[in-house]
Amino acid sequence: MEANKKTYNTIDEYIADFPAELQVILTKIRQVIKEAAPDAKEKISYQMPAFELNGNLVYYAAFKKHIGFYPTADGVSAFQEELSAYKGAKGSVQFPFNKPIPYELIGRITAYRAAQNREKGSK
Repeated sequence: MEANKKTYNTIDEYIADFPAELQVILTKIRQVIKEAAPDAKEKISYQMPAFELNGNLVYYAAFKKHIGFYPTADGVSAFQEELSAYKGAKGSVQFPFNKPIPYELIGRITAYRAAQNREKGSK
């Protein structure tokens, strides 16, 4: 169900392009990120939902078999142990649809990244 090669202008447009069951997951992730970083601004970047707060905060995207979550290399390394159950790379992690989406973990990673970016912004 990878997003068509469309151009999105808003996160609402992005989410609306997916089947209903995926829209629920994408909306919940968006809500968790907003709760963890209420001062972050939403945008579309690289045709994915993204949030910024004194620079890039986190991105996420839906793919055929997983949600890609992109909290930067710092966000991944700080939660390395908890993320070890998932496939990932230096700045990304894949949450497969055949396991529960770890919303609480996404929230904690986002809060961590927001604290980092606020610190960066105050310097």
